[in-house]
Order: sequence, then C-alpha cells, then structure tokens
Amino acid sequence: MNFSATLHSGNSTCKENIPSSAKADAFQHQRAKERTVFGVLSENEQRGQSLSQGSRFFKHSSFSDSSQLNFLGCTSGSSYVYVEEACEVVLAASGQEITSDSAEDGALQNEHMRILLELSSSSCQDASMLSEADEFMMTRDVQRLDYAEDIYQNLRKSEVSFRARPGYLERHPGITNGMRVILVDWLVEVVQEFMLSSETLHLAVNYLDRFLSCTAYVKRDKLQLVGTAALLIAVKYEEISPPELNEFVYITDSTYTKKQLVQMEHVFLKLLTFKVAAPTTNGFLRLFMSIHPVSAKVESLALYIAELSLLEIHPFLQYSPSIVAAGAYCLANYTINTSLWPHSLIVFTGYSMDKIMPCMTNLHKLFISAESRPQQTIRDKYKSSKYCHVSWITPPAALPHL
Repeated sequence: MNFSATLHSGNSTCKENIPSSAKADAFQHQRAKERTVFGVLSENEQRGQSLSQGSRFFKHSSFSDSSQLNFLGCTSGSSYVYVEEACEVVLAASGQEITSDSAEDGALQNEHMRILLELSSSSCQDASMLSEADEFMMTRDVQRLDYAEDIYQNLRKSEVSFRARPGYLERHPGITNGMRVILVDWLVEVVQEFMLSSETLHLAVNYLDRFLSCTAYVKRDKLQLVGTAALLIAVKYEEISPPELNEFVYITDSTYTKKQLVQMEHVFLKLLTFKVAAPTTNGFLRLFMSIHPVSAKVESLALYIAELSLLEIHPFLQYSPSIVAAGAYCLANYTINTSLWPHSLIVFTGYSMDKIMPCMTNLHKLFISAESRPQQTIRDKYKSSKYCHVSWITPPAALPHL
C-alpha cells in the first residue's frame, strides 16, 4: 500500500495480557515488515522509496523541530485550542494483605486449610464471612444481577460527556477523513501485534477523536504521533501488562523519540482533562451480551461490526456508543438468527427498535462495503477461527421493515 499517495488523495471475551518480554519477542519477529510513511514526502522521495506489498505501518524519513510541540501549526497570537473545564479524576483503591507466620505448627496450618476448603465449597456461606478475595471471585452472574442496571445507568449518563464532535475535521484542513481511516486501521494492526484487548482499541479511538475535537490545525505529519499517544494512554489505563515506551517508539519505526511521545502524552491528558474512563461501544456491547447471552458466532460478528464502526466518523459519531452497540447486536443477531432486539434488552436499556434502526441501517451499509474497502485489517482479524471466521459471513441483502 502506497501510504503517501493515499494521504495526498485523501480517499479513503477476555483480555490477553502477555508479559512485556514475550510481546517484545513476538513483535521483533515481525520486524521484516516495511513501514510506510505518515508524513509528507517529495516526489523524488516517493519515487525512490520501495514499499513492500501489504504493509500498513508508517515510516517517517525525518522529523523536524523535535524538541518542540508545535503540532498545532498556529501562530503565536492565535487561539485555536479549546479545553474543557478542568477536573481531576482520582482513582482510589484500598485493601489489606493477610499473611501467615511461616513458623506456625502443622495443626494450625491444617485448621486454616480446613476453613479455606469450607469457604470455597459451601454454597450457603454467609457473605459477611467472605474475604475481599472471596468476594472478588463471586460468579459474574450474581454480580450482574446486583449491579448491571446501576452500571448501565451510570454509563449512559457519562457517555454524553465523553463524545467527540462529529464535524471536528473541519477544524483540521491538513487532515482528511481518509487519513483518519488509515490511522485507525494502523491502530488495529498495532493492537493485534501487541496482543491487546478490544477495549483498548476502542478507548484509543475515543481519545483520538476527542483530542482532535478540542484542537485545530493539527498537521498531517503529526497525526501518527497523536494516534500513538492515544494508544499509549489507553494501554496504561486498560491493560494489566502494557507495552513499554520503547515499544511504542519501535512501532513508528523510530519516527518519534521517547521524549516526544511523553510530551505528547502530557499535552493529550491536559486537553482531555484526564478524563479517560470513557464508555465505549465495546463496553456497552459486552454488557448487553451479558444480560441476554448469544452464541459465540453472534458475539464475534457483533464485535466485528462494532470495530468496523471505528473507521468512520460519518455517520457514527452522531450516535452514542450505547446506540452503536445496540445496532451491532441487532445486526449480528439478525444476520445469524433472523432475530433482532430481545424483550429483555428493551426493558433493560429502554431502547426500542425505532430508536436503534437508523444506526443499524448505517452499520448494515458499512458491513456490506467492508469487503471492498482498501483497509482490510479488521476484516482479516475476524477471519480467524478465534472469531468464528465471521468476516466471511455474507451480510443480509436487506433489513426487515418495522
């Protein structure tokens, strides 16, 4: 894929937390892949650069003004950065670690073992006797029954303040929708190579769109830096074993230094006012599937459709993440089972099919066009047996009339 030409044309269930050392070894194994340029090349440079077939990674021939963050491209007298009212997010956690004296006699150890066995095997154990660790190991079904509605209502309230402005690209003359599509496609590939969760990808795209919503005149040769910083923040928030900083330098083929990534991360968090606990389409979708479970094939297809929606600003930024999730659920369920939105989810969400159908219609169009799009990373990802080969499924020719 000739990335430079594309830029100029402007067309466009569980987390897998692997130790950093293992990620690095796996990542280095794929070093042979050529990485295309995410910047501006002269015609001579374009003719002289040989790109290996099928590559989607970005390579930068040079980086000027590396000690500064003049990525907004504004004059000193201009005021193009809009920052929301600052707030502080404080995450607090508490707990106690209970240790036993290694010198205790055998009888006392046996007594402790007996108590632990009783706690783990009794089905009628009094909740007041459970330790913090025991409570954490309670079944997900019990937790859903107790907290699902409260969790959902809280997410619905907060999703409003975590949405990007649908028309934000008008504020960035140097960036096209096609460039953003290529960037998101690249983020999907990086998430795969780092073996990160789908939630990390959705968070990174949310941060990217919100950052570009509250800035203006970001240059095209800084767009990859913005995307990399968004992913850097997402992995720190979401992953148990996030990749190290030097691995993020590597994925850009050393286009940016550690210092530049840290500087951009700092600016990023200030502009987002440290609001990183964003509700995502992925999060809502998994909540819906926990309330009304579906088959593995329907689940994978819904996740695939939801991931496809990340590629396009229009029309999907006009919908809330919960609506996009509902649309993906309905479309996947209809494709596999010719069913739509179950009554249990109508009651749980308050969404009727009349509310979901406009978004579902747009998702259907995107589903149909996926095979012919230039960017195929998401489709290739969901061809695997891990996701039941769902991207090979033929979309329905038409949706039902309500």
